[in-house]
Amino acid sequence: MIELTLPYPISANRYWKHRVMNVGGRMQATQYVSKEAKEFKEHVGWLARAAGVRAPLLGRVAIAYTLHPHRPQDYLRRMKRDPAGWEDTVQCIDLDNAQKVLLDALKGIVMEDDKWVRSITATRGEPVEGGKLVVRISLAAAPVVAQATLELA
Repeated sequence: MIELTLPYPISANRYWKHRVMNVGGRMQATQYVSKEAKEFKEHVGWLARAAGVRAPLLGRVAIAYTLHPHRPQDYLRRMKRDPAGWEDTVQCIDLDNAQKVLLDALKGIVMEDDKWVRSITATRGEPVEGGKLVVRISLAAAPVVAQATLELA
């Protein structure tokens, strides 16, 4: 299993950039990966290598990640006012927006390709200073096919 602590990711809403260009007298829209997304992937690569990852896992993988939002300066006041629910008032990107950015950043570095992801577990964690993303990647076992299923084929 590989466990990495990554910086707080950019949102998928900022992952893609769009440009409209004049191509041969026709306006054509293009979509490309933002500079922020490229920088995040590069940073993930450095952190993975620093953690000892030398080659991507090959084959099926399972991913579990916990997204920790940035803890605001007034967190103590929020905790005092609402001990059980103060974390719900902390701004955090949606888990599914973090997921696309995370999978693309891990591709070719920690796992071969995101087509091999067989399981994803996502959790929003407690707010921490600066925010972070903790991810665990492990090889996923191939499913066991029942003998009766094989005989039907």
